Amino acid sequence: MTSETDDLPLAAEFAPATSADWRRLVDGVLKGAPFEKLVSRTYDGLSIEPIYPRATGASPIPGRAAASPWQIMQRIDHPDPAKANAQALHDLENGATGLILVFAGANGAHGFGLPASAEAIEQALEGIHPDAGVALELQLGTQTRMAAIQIAEWVKRRGVEPAACDIRFGLDPIGACAVRGSSTFSFAEIVNGVTNAIKGLAAMGFKSPFAAADGRVIHDGGGSEVQELGFVLASALAYLRALEAAGTALEDARGMIYAHVSADADQFLTMAKFRALRLLWARVEEACGLAPRPIFIAAETAWRMLTQRDAHVNMLRATMATFSAGLAGANAVAVLPHTLALGLPDAFARRVARNTQLILLDESNLARVSDPAAGAGGIEALTRQLCEAAWALFQEIEKAGGIFAALEQGLIQARVAATRKARETNIARRNDVLTGASVFPNLREAQVAIENVQPVTPPADGDPKIRFEPLAPMRLAEPFERLRDRSDKVLKARGQRPSVFLANLGTAADFTARATFARSFFEAGGIAAIDSEGFSDPVALAAAYKASGADLACLCSSDRVYATTAPEAARALQSAGARHIYLAGRPSEQEAALRGAGVGEFIFAGADAPKLLQEAYRRMELA
Repeated sequence: MTSETDDLPLAAEFAPATSADWRRLVDGVLKGAPFEKLVSRTYDGLSIEPIYPRATGASPIPGRAAASPWQIMQRIDHPDPAKANAQALHDLENGATGLILVFAGANGAHGFGLPASAEAIEQALEGIHPDAGVALELQLGTQTRMAAIQIAEWVKRRGVEPAACDIRFGLDPIGACAVRGSSTFSFAEIVNGVTNAIKGLAAMGFKSPFAAADGRVIHDGGGSEVQELGFVLASALAYLRALEAAGTALEDARGMIYAHVSADADQFLTMAKFRALRLLWARVEEACGLAPRPIFIAAETAWRMLTQRDAHVNMLRATMATFSAGLAGANAVAVLPHTLALGLPDAFARRVARNTQLILLDESNLARVSDPAAGAGGIEALTRQLCEAAWALFQEIEKAGGIFAALEQGLIQARVAATRKARETNIARRNDVLTGASVFPNLREAQVAIENVQPVTPPADGDPKIRFEPLAPMRLAEPFERLRDRSDKVLKARGQRPSVFLANLGTAADFTARATFARSFFEAGGIAAIDSEGFSDPVALAAAYKASGADLACLCSSDRVYATTAPEAARALQSAGARHIYLAGRPSEQEAALRGAGVGEFIFAGADAPKLLQEAYRRMELA
């Protein structure tokens, strides 16, 4: 049935727009600057264009079953099994559809986790029915790997049919070795151990995936999307080969492996990464002579993006990460509570983590559309580039002898270290922004509640047979958090924070932009900014500085005002006793005159903020 308005589309009175039309308008705005200025690059060097046409001929990538929700997984990581059990039951009663049993020393434990004893497991899982649709996932450490067998024995004691359970056993000795940089077993022993464990669990009747190819190892370490994908592929293939060598048919072996991938606040890259993983694994399956079948992908919101300061912003980051992973077809999603970087999350933080997913599923209905990114030019282009680059890295790892050999040779660690360094540089220069940490900090934020539980120390490993460079986890905000911690110590000792006087020159129109920048810059390091009215009289400026009691001073105004008043203002501040004088703005042709008048440093967008702020503490003799 058609309506009388079908022949009157909204844009009927306008000429069709073309990419050439758009480009002409853009060139006019660029005023001679190269168009490439609008093209951004990922940490893998992949290009992101400012605009894309529709990707014609694209089809949805097979993944999660059509219109089915992902599993809402909730971490169970309290070291006290009885309290862990109370948390687990509460989570299941309030919307969670699965539980992640995090054991002490696991890659994702972050200082907490369950003991791996049979008694602790029995107590933590009291009242939980694994055959009633509750998904279980294990996160194991090198000293807690026997927990997988103990979980299987717990199922047996419950009289439950193993095939009726949905348990991902999380066996991943490759990931555990990569993070620790060592193993008490040889690679041959590692392979034999994991295949024997998998075959034993399969013989008991368990049908769920057993081995995890864990990309979080790379993501937590500061690596890139391509590096994470390459690591997942190489790890999964190592397990696939080991199972085949142990006599398991490839058709069965592939179902014994699943992927664990990080989701962060970069929506498009996260979605493209998850989509690329499915295409890449399908290519591996085809190379093995198998008809592709979607691999199970478990997503977890990223550890490295969590901040200790202004921790509530982590809720927003987690929402975007969950949104991206869910739309990209993740089978299961776990949200790290927003206070995890501070300690063991309390009931409120756990509730927010759980409800983040419930809102996206039940209120936003995200799961009702399969692969909505299919045909979107930008995401399709990113997916294709990720596939090509990750496959090339995967082949490089294979040429090195596989994932074990690549780790021993340091091939993977070198790539991740280079990317991590680039990230740290961009964080320090605030090109990559962490709201509440590196920009727009809140020095008056209220303390966030966490459980009063001390981190646990897992049992030490024995003497290692293998050693190589570890892929240690990191958080991007740590350089700024160390400065904020220093500020807190000064506050506790002196009763007030270190401070900087914003010496605003001219009118509000002259100084507001740079005063706002300077406030954010200094307070990101815990140095409180004391604002002022605009000054034109150096004597009044000096008097206001003295009255402020500030340790430092920063001139803030426009280049026009600086040209006429900054040298005299700097001399006045110096005479008033300012320990060090900054100027908000890049050095200009006046630099020599300004430094001669007392300006010691310039702060501007792109400057190394942690370095300058550390020097500020040193100058205040508070280091």
